[in-house]
Amino acid sequence: MRLPSELVAESLMAYLAEEDREHVVGLGLPRTYAAGEVLLRQGDPTDHVLVLLRGWTRVLSHRPDGQTVLLAFRGPGDVLGDLAALHGWMRTASVESLEEVRAVVLRATEFSALLLDRPAVALAMIKQLAGRLMEAETARADSATMDVTRRVAAFLLWLSQTHGVPTDTGVALRVPFTQQDTANRVGASLRAVARAFAVLRDRGIVVTTRRQTVIARPDVLRAFVGDMPNGMH
Repeated sequence: MRLPSELVAESLMAYLAEEDREHVVGLGLPRTYAAGEVLLRQGDPTDHVLVLLRGWTRVLSHRPDGQTVLLAFRGPGDVLGDLAALHGWMRTASVESLEEVRAVVLRATEFSALLLDRPAVALAMIKQLAGRLMEAETARADSATMDVTRRVAAFLLWLSQTHGVPTDTGVALRVPFTQQDTANRVGASLRAVARAFAVLRDRGIVVTTRRQTVIARPDVLRAFVGDMPNGMH
């Protein structure tokens, strides 16, 4: 099973040379998941990790009060369940497929041995973890300092920079996400997020269809995130 040419920036596989990528893939058991399937379930025991080869997933935290929080999107090249496997923790979040996903499964013991045997893979894991920590810190800062519309705009800006593909009409986002995903990410109601998208569409910054979101004016989106006055939501 071959990796796609476009890996997620700051994913484990993106940091590896081709030889190490092939070694990781060769160690795992190939699996295919249908769209809408749960790959990892919060609270389950840990016995394996997943290396994503194709397709996109969402990582969700289900809180005791019933709230669902979108923690991240993960795609080709990302490793899922790594920290839980290394520490022997229960799964701290659930992972659901947004479309058909292909992956390889490594047992926790195999993954630990891989990191010991291949320093390049261990270093790539550290780099992936650092990127995820920065992503989480940015999300927390945005939530504390921005109103809903700016949080939505900042989220779209981040997606365009990490998961965007330049096209003739702007930057197309590779992740097939929904407005509910956005609401779960920015900590707002679906209604408030819908209003935020309407503002961005009305200004010609964002173009949305059922299958894709395109940032038509990335420069304006950046200015919008930085310059929009608080209280506009």
